[in-house]
Amino acid sequence: MIYAIVFLPLVGFLIAGALGPWIGVRASEFVTTGFLMICAVLSWIVFFDVALGHDHGYAPIIGNWMTVGDLKVDWALRVDTLTAVMLVVVNTVSSLVHLYSIGYMHEDPDRPRFFAYLSLFTFAMLMLVTADNLVQMFFGWEGVGLASYLLIGFWYQKPSANAAAIKAFVVNRVGDFGFALGIFLVFQLTKSLGFEEVFAAVPGLAGKTIHVFGMDVDALTLATFLLFIGAMGKSAQFLLHTWLPDAMEGPTPVSALIHAATMVTAGVFMVARLSPIFEYAPATLEFVTLVGAVTAIFAATVGLVQNDIKRVIAYSTCSQLGYMFVAEGVGAYSIGVYHLFTHAFFKALLFLGAGSVIHAMHHEQDMRNMGGLRKDIPFTFAMMIIGTLALTGFPFTAGFYSKDAIIEAAYAAGEHHHVAMFAFVATVVAAGLTSFYSWRLVFMTFFGARKDHAVQTDHADEEPTAAELAHADGDQTHQDHSHDHGHHAPHEAPIVMLAPLAVLGLGALGAGIVFGKYFIGHDYDEFWKGALFTGRDNHIIHKFHDVALGVGLAPTVVMALGFVVALYFYVLKPGTAQALARTFPRLYRFLLNKWYFDELYDFLFVRPAFALGRMFWKGGDGAIIDGLGPDGVAARVADGARLAVRLQTGYVYHYAFAMLIGVAAVVTYFIAGGLR
Repeated sequence: MIYAIVFLPLVGFLIAGALGPWIGVRASEFVTTGFLMICAVLSWIVFFDVALGHDHGYAPIIGNWMTVGDLKVDWALRVDTLTAVMLVVVNTVSSLVHLYSIGYMHEDPDRPRFFAYLSLFTFAMLMLVTADNLVQMFFGWEGVGLASYLLIGFWYQKPSANAAAIKAFVVNRVGDFGFALGIFLVFQLTKSLGFEEVFAAVPGLAGKTIHVFGMDVDALTLATFLLFIGAMGKSAQFLLHTWLPDAMEGPTPVSALIHAATMVTAGVFMVARLSPIFEYAPATLEFVTLVGAVTAIFAATVGLVQNDIKRVIAYSTCSQLGYMFVAEGVGAYSIGVYHLFTHAFFKALLFLGAGSVIHAMHHEQDMRNMGGLRKDIPFTFAMMIIGTLALTGFPFTAGFYSKDAIIEAAYAAGEHHHVAMFAFVATVVAAGLTSFYSWRLVFMTFFGARKDHAVQTDHADEEPTAAELAHADGDQTHQDHSHDHGHHAPHEAPIVMLAPLAVLGLGALGAGIVFGKYFIGHDYDEFWKGALFTGRDNHIIHKFHDVALGVGLAPTVVMALGFVVALYFYVLKPGTAQALARTFPRLYRFLLNKWYFDELYDFLFVRPAFALGRMFWKGGDGAIIDGLGPDGVAARVADGARLAVRLQTGYVYHYAFAMLIGVAAVVTYFIAGGLR
């Protein structure tokens, strides 16, 4: 069964990618979507057998991958509760995205290529989550990066899409370099890369140091720090987050697949899988907590003023990933995975719902040009409301259980650690900001008066500035090749797009209450069966249940406050946000331009890199290597040829004079030789 789950997407990729032009668009859609539907059903069966049943997992070996000296790597598929959870998340969301794409991409001429890329992405993610060693995990890790590059840049005719794809690829390579160094160090310390062997060796490495750059540092702290750098890149954490908003250049189904359940959660999964190592590196866990908390609050502040509907949800994803890392940083790995699980449903719902809105508005993504859509697309409106309620943590929705658990765990851990207490404050504040910008999206899109299909600054909720126009989102102007571009009344999407919304809506409502007792409740031990490791001193799963009532109510209170403020700004007294932006223009520009990280990185890294490249190109390669080498030799030959050509005048007396000079030279040579 596990072989079918992992390899059916690969088969779909090969069929659609290689045979798409011959079997046709419809066959490519049906084959890839059908295979993913089968994978989703089988994944739920594995989930019930392994996670909810009595099967403790297994790891069938496909074969030996490589053996080089002490390094022996087998290709095996590790199946335990953590794997089963990820299989459900990845294949359920991917199958629904495939189905949704049949409607959303119905007019795109390159559909076979698109569906092939989707299946390739899914296969790479499945290789990652079923890995039984760090090499196989790295293979899936890089495969996901490649497939995301192809999907983000799917509309390669657009320069902005190409730039976004390259940006995602390059930024992820920064994190992946740290991940690779971490893998090398783990092998140096344990002489193995298999999870079981590494985990068994880790307790004996506790407290040992390694000499690096003239310093003695804790070996496991350094190894886990390097591994987490990879997670920061893949999961778009603070400082390595800049690729994620630009990834919105890809089609909306790509946004749902990458940002809801798969690529961006790879880092969260990796930390959970390697929890037996991280548990012996408390300094790294504090760093994980700090990065997660800063990311949660940073992304939430930027999301407050974004006008592109997809970018608002993208920054929400970035913020929610910060929540997951906060949970893992305080040792509550199961709570982090629990939020990963619930988040997949409501975030995929929001992205696909946004795609339905874009479909209804004929590619318009600027929320300032929307309004009053709840009457035109009522089903999409209802699904977006469900997704927003779950995201903001409304009581009894999926997000309520998992996000509140993270905040309570941070508080419980913060009683003894200042970093965890900072994370508690940051996540509570971020919860209020999340509520505000989420309801802002709903009110701007579905309430108020209908706007024309053009940017109207006099009716915008915020005043456009020079900075905004200079950094206009590419998504707001791109021409989506998947739909007709005529000016028609907004309309509901076809059933093939609405059905996935309904399924995800059920998950957004019920995933928290149904599965909470397994992930973090009284069935914790029977559910995880040792798939997640917690040290002897780690009692966070028990402690967070005992926090004060006020702590548990805090996220709900700030969530309600965020809703009230958004309601006042955008429904009860429209224009308040615009006036506020005019009152604090510098703060507005600062948030609108995403804390100027793109400009900062452009100044620190991009421009110097281009300058260095030009120096080596023009000065090194052009002037020195080519100038003294091939081009120099060719130039001297050409100079000699030009001189020789000047001797060929065509006049007989010139040639006779040259012959006379030659005879004189010969005679002179022999006379001079005879004189010796």
